[in-house]
Amino acid sequence: MRFILFVLLFLSFAYALGLVLVNNTDIGVNLLFSQAPAMNLGLLLILCLTLGIIIGLLLSLLLFRVFQNKWEISRLQKNNAHLQEQLNQANIAIDRQANAPTAEQAIYGTPAAPGVVADDIDNTIAADASVIKKTKRF
Repeated sequence: MRFILFVLLFLSFAYALGLVLVNNTDIGVNLLFSQAPAMNLGLLLILCLTLGIIIGLLLSLLLFRVFQNKWEISRLQKNNAHLQEQLNQANIAIDRQANAPTAEQAIYGTPAAPGVVADDIDNTIAADASVIKKTKRF
């Protein structure tokens, strides 16, 4: 990787040197509201290329950051939708379990209400747990 970077750096330096040597005419630069002093055309080309590359890299990094944020937002929205679906399924399972019949309801078919206890001996329902009477059937 360093070798490739070194070769690219060398080629860009050689290109810049070639521009300066071939374009050695002095020209004045008009900046709309001001006038820059006369400078070598090759140096002006190198300066413009360098500024263009720097501005292009900065804009591409900014644009990449925007796309990266959009990709992350869409990924998080999908993850949020998936977690919301899991939460809904968990709530449905909790509701089913809360409304499921108790053991007494499943065995005896009686509604289980607070304060109502089924008698084990004759399958009658007593109104209060303290008043349960156990009677044997003969």
